[in-house]
Amino acid sequence: KDPDHCNKSPLPPAGPLTHLGWTESFERRQEKAGKSFKSVMLRSTQEQNGLTRATVRRYLQLRPDQTVMILHAKVAQKSYGNEKRFFCPPPFIYLSGPGWKLKQEQLKASGLGESGYKLCGYMGLDSTGNSHIESLKFNFEEYLDSMRFSCAKALYISDADKRKHFRLVLKLFFSNGQEVGTFYSKMIKVISKPSQKKQSMKNADLCISSGSKVSLFNRLRSQTVSTRYLSVEGGAFVASARQWAAFALHLVDERCPRGEFHLREGYIRYGSAVKLVCTVTGVALPTMIIRKVNKQYSMLDVDEPVSQLHKCAFQFKDSSNMYLCLSNEKIVQFQAFPCQKESNRELLNDGSCWTIIGTETAEYTFSESLGPIQDSITPFPLINSLELNGGGDVAMLEIQGENFSPSLKIWFGDVEAETMYRNAKCLVCVVPDISTFGSEWRWLRHPITVPLLLIRHDGLIYSSSFSFTYTPEQSSLPGQRILQETLPDTDSLLDSIHQEFTRTNFHLFMQN
Repeated sequence: KDPDHCNKSPLPPAGPLTHLGWTESFERRQEKAGKSFKSVMLRSTQEQNGLTRATVRRYLQLRPDQTVMILHAKVAQKSYGNEKRFFCPPPFIYLSGPGWKLKQEQLKASGLGESGYKLCGYMGLDSTGNSHIESLKFNFEEYLDSMRFSCAKALYISDADKRKHFRLVLKLFFSNGQEVGTFYSKMIKVISKPSQKKQSMKNADLCISSGSKVSLFNRLRSQTVSTRYLSVEGGAFVASARQWAAFALHLVDERCPRGEFHLREGYIRYGSAVKLVCTVTGVALPTMIIRKVNKQYSMLDVDEPVSQLHKCAFQFKDSSNMYLCLSNEKIVQFQAFPCQKESNRELLNDGSCWTIIGTETAEYTFSESLGPIQDSITPFPLINSLELNGGGDVAMLEIQGENFSPSLKIWFGDVEAETMYRNAKCLVCVVPDISTFGSEWRWLRHPITVPLLLIRHDGLIYSSSFSFTYTPEQSSLPGQRILQETLPDTDSLLDSIHQEFTRTNFHLFMQN
């Protein structure tokens, strides 16, 4: 035990939560006994659904996940009158993970024909009050190995809708009528038209910051049918009429030696050196200077923040007047023409003028591999932040998020934590002792990182991007001296390492 506790007054008889220092009345113990009975009943239900450490461990090894990913723009231009300004780029839906194939095989094995297990979807805008908003039905196409995608090309927001923000709603179901769930995009800002004024930090939500995701598209003579999106296929940059990619746009420190680059924070301004990196493949273009475009001229002396839906051009940094350009479906370099009358301008062609817009990604990952799920998987619980309180044997983890319910339990890898439901936005759990991860823990001298999962009582697993790390104290020199001097005394060695882990430092990580 921790020697720091040796001189403290004795604790009351141990109860399920006495290590938190709670004092219990008789009524409280009676209430807890009822909850314990409910907990036993819930656990037996979980075991009937195959929810054991072994099944969760198997899930972590195989990861038969189902992922729904919605890619969309941060802003949408409002339509006026009979004119429909379709969202550009159009929202894309990607389904990935081996779990989708497993689910369809289960439906197929239940006797459904091919038409019964086909995956379909509807997408529309979230409704306001009793208003009815038209939804767009679509089917999914095969993409790469185990991925499918679909595109909602005909979505728009009319001028009758007075909202300044809205979300997209995706409803997924199988053709036999079985519902998968309802998924929401991130919040989208409504604008009337691209701002022509010089942006300031008062309109920071319209400015584009370093490291944020953007999409670039080119539209010849304002014709919708001619729209081409910058994308990546086979490791090469292309101009695609079918799909668009999200790129991380980074500010580059121009003082770095040639061949190297260091990223900077801040808002993107015209005249800055930037780097475009594909968020999926990691493929990047050479360092470029972003320029403002005005009437097909590149403005060389403009220094102001880049705003949503602005026309811009990308001049290759190591060249005098070469620009990123599309030619049919290929990405090439175009040599601009200097303007003889005005030295601060260069004439571009149509393929060198790009429209820039910020993008967002809403991602949902779950798994039905632990048993047949009868209910919808939504509302989908999402973890936003973690807060650790205490340490050692009394460490408590508070999880902030949304759509939590009493039927959820927090798991540290394959270890279930004692979970307490506070409300729909907060769960609290006791951090499991390091010893629960196996008998080998006593000999470990390095950090142990485990993923954090939310698992519903029926075995539905909600994956998260958060992990938890147990870290031994770095001041372990005394323990090393014990190891060298008293190697034959195994009990002393185990006690010293146990003390080290009961004084464990914990770290919380969100994996990008």
